[in-house]
Amino acid sequence: MARLLIVANKSEPITELRLSLTRKGYDCSILPYEKSLIDSVIENPPDLLLLEINKNASSSEIHELIQDIKQDKLTPVVMLIDTGASIPTNLYLKVDDFLVCPYSISELELRIQRILYRNNIIQNTGLFKYKDLVIDTAKCEVTVEGIVVKLTFKEYELLKFLAFGKGHVYTRETLLNKVWGYGYYGGDRTVDVHVRRLRSKIENTNHTFIETVRNIGYRFLTD
Repeated sequence: MARLLIVANKSEPITELRLSLTRKGYDCSILPYEKSLIDSVIENPPDLLLLEINKNASSSEIHELIQDIKQDKLTPVVMLIDTGASIPTNLYLKVDDFLVCPYSISELELRIQRILYRNNIIQNTGLFKYKDLVIDTAKCEVTVEGIVVKLTFKEYELLKFLAFGKGHVYTRETLLNKVWGYGYYGGDRTVDVHVRRLRSKIENTNHTFIETVRNIGYRFLTD
């Protein structure tokens, strides 16, 4: 079981976040900002740290905290940024990911999973099932009605990203960043072409899994 640590002042939203992540199967705890925080992280390092950044947070203190955490254990850090918080650009480069409030728990969990899988902290052995579609992440295999569908690597990653964030609308820019990477300079057409090819392989008159949201992007259906 992966261990998550939320660094935040206790509040109702943070308590609800902890409960949601606990229900997802994570060992999740909360620690407030205090002088003993670094010692606690070093003595009992989590697999991933969620760092709440509110509008009253000190940029210098946050920078020092992240630097201390990264210097000792290279613990993955995800910033949860409150609306109105001012964050220096160079600070984004020092963390593994970030989300700006309001955000969905499903998107946060997806980003947590990607970091943990990347760092070999948890094994990608799950199954995603939606109607007749099954994604076996252990085998990197997709089946529809029990028949294996041959996908390219990017098609598979695109499908997995949309599926595990089902119901959430992703812009083309977000999909480019999350599936192709921030260093990729392709345009929106790259996403449209891959979605079209993906649909041609997994959808037919009886099956629709991905929806186009006009002028925005795409989402995986929820019903």
